[in-house]
Amino acid sequence: MNREDYLIKKLSSSYIGDDGAVIDDKVYSMDAFFEGVHFKREWMSLKQIARKAMLVNISDAIAMNAKPQYALITLSLPSTISISEIDEIVEALHLTAKEYDCEIIGGDTIAGERLDFSITIVSESKSPLTRKGLKVGDILAYTGHIGESKRDLKRLFVGEKVADGSKFMEPILRQEFVHKAQPYLRAGMDISDGLYCDTNKLLDQNNLGYKLLTIIDDDDGLSGEEYEMLVAFDPSNMSKVLEISKQTKTPLTLFAEVKDNGERFECIGHHFS
Repeated sequence: MNREDYLIKKLSSSYIGDDGAVIDDKVYSMDAFFEGVHFKREWMSLKQIARKAMLVNISDAIAMNAKPQYALITLSLPSTISISEIDEIVEALHLTAKEYDCEIIGGDTIAGERLDFSITIVSESKSPLTRKGLKVGDILAYTGHIGESKRDLKRLFVGEKVADGSKFMEPILRQEFVHKAQPYLRAGMDISDGLYCDTNKLLDQNNLGYKLLTIIDDDDGLSGEEYEMLVAFDPSNMSKVLEISKQTKTPLTLFAEVKDNGERFECIGHHFS
């Protein structure tokens, strides 16, 4: 067990286990986005950094079929950062939040050695999509195309440039697909730690296993920070889910069937490495 999983298990609460905590019709989620862990300043503009920090947090709400409402932001600012650079960061945070009708209502700032973000999103959902509820025979699928984030991260590590539209720079959030497909989905979550690792989390929540329906390249299965959706549905709802994927122009790959076994993917953790 890696240290992140160990820590989560120590924080025992009935609300822990999903992308956010559902309390009544509210969903509360929080994610960190730290320099040197999730990004390097030389890779991205400040606008791109701030925008991605907000998007990866909003992704947790969308993954649970929740509508983002409010954001609280804590910023660690290095002494070398200028007033104009702070303005650039704040503007990007506000503009990105506004795209999802989310209002920044407060937070905190501290002096630090790095540029770090910690963001809490308060959202609303009358029909949240959680990780629990899988049944034997369900189909596992993922949206979009995976693998690009890992490929571009490798390029960045060796000093190469990547396109501004790269999914590593600009995650694609599947809000319309999740909202329309939710009535036909059994469970779901966003893919932040890679398809292999996140599928294991979904299976662990339900004490079930899987059987592959298609071959997955390991580089794709181990690509973190994709922020595509991992979903499960009863085969009887397949035609409805596929129709919604077509309507919303959301590519959907059916890759496994849920089985009553202990099969797990071999995954490599992306944190505390």
